[in-house]
Amino acid sequence: MAVRRRLTPVRKGCAAAAALVAAVAGALTAPAAATPGADRDHRGTRAALAAAVRGGVPGATAQARDRHGPWSGAAGVGDLRTGTPRGAHDRFRAGSITKTFVATVLLQLEAEGRLDLDDAVGAWLPGVIEGNGHDGDRITVRQLLNHTSGIHDYSEDPDFHRRLTTPEFLAHRHRTWRPAALVALALRHAPDFVPGRGWAYSNTNYVVAGMVIEKVTGRPYGDEIRDRIVTPLHLRATSVPGTRPTLPRPGSRAYSKLSGAAGSRTYDVTELNPSLAGAAGELVSDAADLNRFYAALLRGELLPPRQLAAMKRTVPTRGKEGAGGRYGLGLLRLELPCGTVVWGHGGGIHGSLSLALATADGGHALTFNFNGDWAGGQDRILAAEFCGA
Repeated sequence: MAVRRRLTPVRKGCAAAAALVAAVAGALTAPAAATPGADRDHRGTRAALAAAVRGGVPGATAQARDRHGPWSGAAGVGDLRTGTPRGAHDRFRAGSITKTFVATVLLQLEAEGRLDLDDAVGAWLPGVIEGNGHDGDRITVRQLLNHTSGIHDYSEDPDFHRRLTTPEFLAHRHRTWRPAALVALALRHAPDFVPGRGWAYSNTNYVVAGMVIEKVTGRPYGDEIRDRIVTPLHLRATSVPGTRPTLPRPGSRAYSKLSGAAGSRTYDVTELNPSLAGAAGELVSDAADLNRFYAALLRGELLPPRQLAAMKRTVPTRGKEGAGGRYGLGLLRLELPCGTVVWGHGGGIHGSLSLALATADGGHALTFNFNGDWAGGQDRILAAEFCGA
């Protein structure tokens, strides 16, 4: 998911996410290009992907889309055992990019008059966010979506972290985690702050948001994402897998150090039960679909103007999880050194590190994914694609 070491749903995911966030922050402080602008042939982006592989990531896949049309590229390998090259159209676990989809559905429901973002969470989920200082009647749906609720992040619970982000993961990778169980982990801990009085990225916020969607509609949140976003936009590579542990083809293997140093043993973590992330980060997609989604979202194809404006109404972030940017409703705003403003989200989960960003008009988009959750190099890719650096 993302933040404090997230953008992923568990700490390994979280640590991977932290690496992603730190890299994005690096892009925000790197020298700007003298003449910003897109590289029509994406040679710089291609070179940056190759550099990331030389830096240690097994493989990378990416797609950029601008006024010249789409460009897809890949570098490195998709399978360390066979040496199979990484594919330009690989599907992958998108981690916390799921959050933008969840926020979009809730904003659509608001536009339909079925809820209000300022409704108390307790009004929809009575008794769910209670205990240890938490009070769902003092937390709004909006505060879930912009991470100002103060609800502790379940992925930082020590027991959860140990089971899912160390080699113990191998014994727990197929376990099913119900949303209520993830929320219960969070409620073991006191709130991070009084609702509305701070900002802290919390995967629990979006697990609860998914529960709100199900309460409002009477249907699983994944079904709402499918019918409201995936099907209308013809996102053929995108799915909400639930408990399905395997990845669809085409795809690659996914690798993790499982909380070890970059030079430590590499584990194949391709198979896992994505319920450990749930509505905070279980989406599967590919780069082309994610570019299409963010372009459509920012162009107003998924939300009325009022709801899109609300989504882009940001609050200050803090720490590496904010990447030096500002956070809206499931949407991160970054201003690059060359002056380009991009909107999107990052996502990390076991063996997968992704970033999807687009300009405000949706006219220039970039999504890329690494099939290793420990490597860097994301800053160079962003600078190459959006700043011509």
